[in-house]
Amino acid sequence: MMLRLRASTAMRGLRKSTIAATGLPTSRQLHMKISPAVKEALRIGTPLVALESTIISHGMPFPQNYTMATEVEALIREYGACPATIAILDGEICVGLSTEQLHTLASRIAHAAGISVFVTGGIGGVHRCVEDTMDISTDLMELSRTPVAVVCAGVKSILDIPRTLEFLETYAVPVVGYQTRAFPAFFTTSSGGAQAHIQLNTPQEVASLIKTSQDLNLPNGFLVAVPNPAPVDSELIHLAIQDGLQECRDKHIAGNAVTPFLLKRVNELTQGVSLTSNIALVKNNAVVGAKVPT
Repeated sequence: MMLRLRASTAMRGLRKSTIAATGLPTSRQLHMKISPAVKEALRIGTPLVALESTIISHGMPFPQNYTMATEVEALIREYGACPATIAILDGEICVGLSTEQLHTLASRIAHAAGISVFVTGGIGGVHRCVEDTMDISTDLMELSRTPVAVVCAGVKSILDIPRTLEFLETYAVPVVGYQTRAFPAFFTTSSGGAQAHIQLNTPQEVASLIKTSQDLNLPNGFLVAVPNPAPVDSELIHLAIQDGLQECRDKHIAGNAVTPFLLKRVNELTQGVSLTSNIALVKNNAVVGAKVPT
């Protein structure tokens, strides 16, 4: 029922075979290298869960990123699904590609390959002070036109969450709270009063929503926001983010350099607490995604 581009750096040694992704008109077929494990999962109908490689390359330092990636894949296998991490490794080397572009590419390929569940840490969104910068992640537009369920811990806390939710509503992207109505904010389980559009409590309910969307041939995806199982104290994370944002202004850091800088700086300011929380939420999201019967 699904498919996925290739595995991350941790799986580079796997032998791949090249196929054209089905489900698109011939002129729009995508040529991908598919690992034997994913091909076999497609053949026998094993559920697949798409993972992005930007967590490895941009989201965490080494060796935590490598350890987290392998543990997340193991968790997905434990729950009966097949992990499929997307990365560009043997194609054109793109130096300076933004994390938003990689995320967008990963989502689009997941859909083209037939994967209906995509797991990540947290999505991008409307940046703070957007009235001055017009900085809005392409994640949001991609969600409005790619029918994939994105399982995440909400919107990254460093962003403008109320405006992000308004943007998603404007573009008809449903926001599901998994076992909660309060919209999680990545490091914390809530975001100051913001709420998901609906609450679903079981993987089966999420799967039913996916199937209904597919049956209606709806063009958009939707967000499944899962509360962080190891949340950071809200005051601690708020102060760290404010300090990080001030440093961005002082150092004239802008554009796609902001998010990697802030995540790194927040980890330093919280003395590693935010990194531990980040790893926990990614693993938890992977478990939720793997449980969804697709």
